[in-house]
Amino acid sequence: MIDVGAAVALIVMLPSPASRLPMQDTTRGKAVYVKWCAGCHGDTGAGDGVAAAHMLPRPRNFTGGLYKIRTTASGQLPTDADLLRAIDEGLPGSAMPGWKGRLSDAERRSVLAYIKTFSSFFADTSQHVVPLKFSSPPGGGTGADALKVGRQFYDSIGCRKCHGDQGRGDGPSAPTLKDDADFPIFAADLHQNWRFRGGGAVEDIYRRLRTGLDGTPMPSFADLIDQKFLTDQELWRLAQYVRSLSPAAPPEVRDVVHAPQIPGTVPASPDDSTWARVARYWFPLVGQVIHKSRWFAPAVSGVWVQAVHDGKRLALRVSWDDRTESPDTAWLKFEQRILQTVAGDDSGSPPPQAEPWPDQLAVQFPRRLPEGSGGMERPYFLMGGATDPVYQWRWISRPRHAFAGLARGIERFDTLPGAPAGQATYDRGEWRLVLTRALATPDTANEVQLEAGRAIPLAFFAWDGSSGEHGSRMAVSTWYFLALDRPTPPGVFISPVLAMLVTLGLGLVVVRRAQRRGGARHIS
Repeated sequence: MIDVGAAVALIVMLPSPASRLPMQDTTRGKAVYVKWCAGCHGDTGAGDGVAAAHMLPRPRNFTGGLYKIRTTASGQLPTDADLLRAIDEGLPGSAMPGWKGRLSDAERRSVLAYIKTFSSFFADTSQHVVPLKFSSPPGGGTGADALKVGRQFYDSIGCRKCHGDQGRGDGPSAPTLKDDADFPIFAADLHQNWRFRGGGAVEDIYRRLRTGLDGTPMPSFADLIDQKFLTDQELWRLAQYVRSLSPAAPPEVRDVVHAPQIPGTVPASPDDSTWARVARYWFPLVGQVIHKSRWFAPAVSGVWVQAVHDGKRLALRVSWDDRTESPDTAWLKFEQRILQTVAGDDSGSPPPQAEPWPDQLAVQFPRRLPEGSGGMERPYFLMGGATDPVYQWRWISRPRHAFAGLARGIERFDTLPGAPAGQATYDRGEWRLVLTRALATPDTANEVQLEAGRAIPLAFFAWDGSSGEHGSRMAVSTWYFLALDRPTPPGVFISPVLAMLVTLGLGLVVVRRAQRRGGARHIS
C-alpha cells in the first residue's frame, strides 16, 4: 500500500524545475565575458573592444540596454530568454557566433547575468519586461493571392524605400542609413534570409515587424495595427511575402559545380532561357584578412554559379547581389562613412578617401591542371604567388569588359592576349554575368585547358566599388571544383530496357509452354 504522506514529502523535497536550472553567477559570468566577449564588446560592455573597429555591424553596446532582437515591444528591454537565444544561436550576418556548443549551460546563463550588470535599466524594478503575445500565421501564405497582398503592403508602408523594389537593400534611402550610434548600416538583403539576425522563418520576420529593430532605422509596425492602417493578418502577409523572396531552404555549399553538356552552342547572355534549366550552386565569400590592407566587412557575401558546355566551349554564369551598379556617385558619402568606420589595416594609417571604384569579379583557376597521383594540389588560393601563379578571368563594371591574365599575388596581374567573352546585366540590385571561353586554347603554357571528366579547381573574388572595395579590399572564396560532365552514352539507357524486354519475353515463353503442357494432360 502506498504511503501518501511519504510521497507528498518526497515531492516537496524534490527541487522545482526552476531551481534545477543552473544558477546565474555574475562572478563566473565575468570570467567568461573577459575570456570570450570583451575582445569585441569591450571591458565595460560599450561595444568598443579591440576587434570592434574592424566590424560592421558593430558589436552590441550593452550599457544603453538597447537591443535589436527581442520579443518585447519597441523601446523595452529584452527578456532573459531573448538574451539567451542570441547567446546560444548567435546573430547571422554579423560577427556574433553561437555559443551553445562552446560554453556550458551554466556559463551561458552566468554571462547573461553579467551582461545585464552593464546597464542600470535592468536593475530598475519599475521596468516590467513582458514578451508580446504573437498570433499564429494565417493559412495560404505561399499562395499567389496572399503574396500579392503582402507585396501591396510592402509598397504602401515604405519597405521599398530602404530595401528596394526587389528587396535587395538598394532602395533610394539605402545610402543614407545609419544606426543610433551614427555608424553606417546596410538595409537587409531580403533575398538572403539565412543572414537575418533574428532568424529567417516567417514567424521570425513577423516578430521583427511587430517589435522593430531598436537602435536602427527599422521601426515597429505594431502602431499601424493599432491605427487600423493594416490588420494583424495583413502584417503576416507582409512577412510571408518577405519570406518568399529567399530560397525555400538555405543554400547548401557544395564542392563541385557540375557543367552538363548541352546540344547546340553555349548561351552567351545572362538571361538566356537555358539557365532556367541548369542547377545553381552557392559559394560563400568572406573578407580578405590575410594581406594588408585587410578587409573585414565585405559587401558581397556569396555568389550563385551555373555552368554548361557544348564539347567545345564553356559558359560560366555568376550572379550576386549588389546594392548599386558601381561606380555610383549617389553612394560616395556612404562609401566614405564605411571607410571611416571599418579599419582595414593594422598600421594605423588614416582611412582612404572614397573614390568612384567599379564593381569587379574574378574567377580563378590553376594555370595547368595537376597531373598524376597528386591531382588535388592547387596553387595558393589568394591569387597564387610569384613562382606559382594562377590563371584568372576578370570582369569590371566600367567600362564593362572581361579579360584574362596571370596573378602572381595580390599586387601583380599580368594580362594575357586571350580573354573570355563576357556579357553582364545589372537589374535592381543583382549582377548577372556570363563568361565564355573555348575549352582548349593555343596557349597551353599559361591558360588552363578545360577537360571533361577532370576536377578543375576554381575560386571567386568580388569587389563592391560603392563600399570602397578595390585592390586587397575584397571578398574571397576558397578553392572549389568545376566538373565538365560528359553526355550519358545511349547504351546506358538502352541496355536496361533491352534486358527487361528479354526477361519479359523469356517469361512469356515459359508461361505458354506451361499452358500447353497443362492442356495436353487435360485432353489425355
